Amino acid sequence: MAPPILKLDDIKLTFGVTPLLDGANLQVEPGDRICLVGRNGSGKSTLMKIAAGLVEAQSGEVFRHPSATIRYLEQAPDFGAYDTVQAYAESGLGPGDDPYRVSYLLEHLGLTGQENPSSLSGGEARRAALARVMAPEPDILMLDEPTNHLDLPTIEWLESELQQTRSALVLISHDRRFLEKVSTATVWLDRGQSRRLSRGFGYFEEWRDKVLEEEELEQHKLGKAIEREEHWMRYGVTARRKRNMRRVGELRDMRAAYRGHKGPQGSVQATAVEARESGKLVIEAEAITKSYGDRTIIAPFSLRVHRGDCIGLVGPNGAGKTTLLKMLTGELAPDSGTVKLGTNLEIATLDQKREDLNPNDTLAHYLTDGRGESLLVNGEQKHVTGYMKDFLFQPEQARTPIRNLSGGERARLILARILARPTNLLILDEPTNDLDIETLDLLQEIVAGFSGTVILVSHDRDFLDRTVTSTIAPANPDAPDGRWIEYAGGYSDMMAQRKGAAEDKKRTEKQEKAKASASTATSAEPSKAKGKLSFKQKFALENLPKEMEKLQGEIAKREERMADPQLFAKDPAAFNKLADEMAKLREKLEAMEEEWLELEMLREEMEG
Repeated sequence: MAPPILKLDDIKLTFGVTPLLDGANLQVEPGDRICLVGRNGSGKSTLMKIAAGLVEAQSGEVFRHPSATIRYLEQAPDFGAYDTVQAYAESGLGPGDDPYRVSYLLEHLGLTGQENPSSLSGGEARRAALARVMAPEPDILMLDEPTNHLDLPTIEWLESELQQTRSALVLISHDRRFLEKVSTATVWLDRGQSRRLSRGFGYFEEWRDKVLEEEELEQHKLGKAIEREEHWMRYGVTARRKRNMRRVGELRDMRAAYRGHKGPQGSVQATAVEARESGKLVIEAEAITKSYGDRTIIAPFSLRVHRGDCIGLVGPNGAGKTTLLKMLTGELAPDSGTVKLGTNLEIATLDQKREDLNPNDTLAHYLTDGRGESLLVNGEQKHVTGYMKDFLFQPEQARTPIRNLSGGERARLILARILARPTNLLILDEPTNDLDIETLDLLQEIVAGFSGTVILVSHDRDFLDRTVTSTIAPANPDAPDGRWIEYAGGYSDMMAQRKGAAEDKKRTEKQEKAKASASTATSAEPSKAKGKLSFKQKFALENLPKEMEKLQGEIAKREERMADPQLFAKDPAAFNKLADEMAKLREKLEAMEEEWLELEMLREEMEG
């Protein structure tokens, strides 16, 4: 085993009176791909900042290899006095680093490098910061929520880039699919302490549940042991009890341990308050269009949304998802076409910029609209502090200004307000941003179990797969031209349908090409067309299927080996060799398929 290049031991840090980190550990070795997981406020970002040297722990040991380079992705990058994004990104390079890496990364992240940092959007700022930390290819790359504000094509490109990087990775993200594809180890921060699983995030939730079950069982056993000792203290022989002070001390320690046990933080308890039933037809859009200048955002698009539908909108940033959403809900008028909204609609909206929040409002004022200390939920009057507890807020936070909340807490607060109001049409624009995995689970259950209608915009592939009944996406995701298509099912279903359509198109093109080749051959050699295939052609026609089957077996073997998530970390050379072999085998298989199709068409022409 390689020695660690970064090691944190028994890290402790307290804010106020509650310990945030209480003996947390983190060890990074070359080639590690570690995801840090835990509830919002569990100390993930703080532990990462301690590891990066940006925050100092109150106690504990921190070891960083003297020659190791570390880069940390900031949540709010400081562009300082840089005139261009290119200059900002290049400032992260070391003496021996390749400047070309900056241009390569900026291009793939959708930036030219000539942008003025002061005018960047949130998503563009995140892309520039990614280019800056990834360009030097450091020994350790620390990424805190790298997928926030990124669109799906960029997230998938980032996954591929990180899977091939030589840097050790420490990641924080709420994107399940991203963590499953990139991580090979998991560190769980819970109640100030850390536990490590030497497997990727895909195995985390099952392991976490098992750990909590075992902990609950141990606590139950401790309670029973205290009961037995207390019984002995009350009813044991008096002289014996006086002599056995050791046992009295042990009972005192057991009681202290039982009382001092901090169970896991609870989960959000909420359901959507549903309004009266809407009409069966919720939205009817007929040939709607939208353009800005010469650019077409929405080409003629028609859609019917029925009660109970859950529709997801996906696509690259700037494709027009939010514009289409606003048109469908009547907030924005189309240039042409019509949008009709159904009857009895009660609409609740969560916008991605969280513009509904006044930073100077207190939590209680925001939840009650300033109408006293209670609110009506499902026809029942609830005190605001009691309702706040359902969303993991403490009663003392009732008078806290919203500006003091973290991103995750703000997202929970908006959810609390939306879910308290009667609704039968939920509009959710990037609802998963800043939510921890447990709150994401709850939101998923709410959306999946909602009897009304939901339209949502999201880049979270796992969330889409678990909730939506259909997905609307640009017809041409690489270069959006305003055309949109509705696909049945979630994100994975959409990708499968696109792949199937692409394969059908390719197959049709091959068949047409083979027909054209056969037609040319028969017209050029009419005497042969009336005869039979040559011995060589007949032999190839009979044996090519066997050869193609053999090649497919070789490809499958290599695919199985490359599916091992540990392979690249253990042996990058072997991984790259397999990838090259796969490319050559697929190319050879495609050539064989084309040859067989041409021969088959020629045989049909001759026999016909």
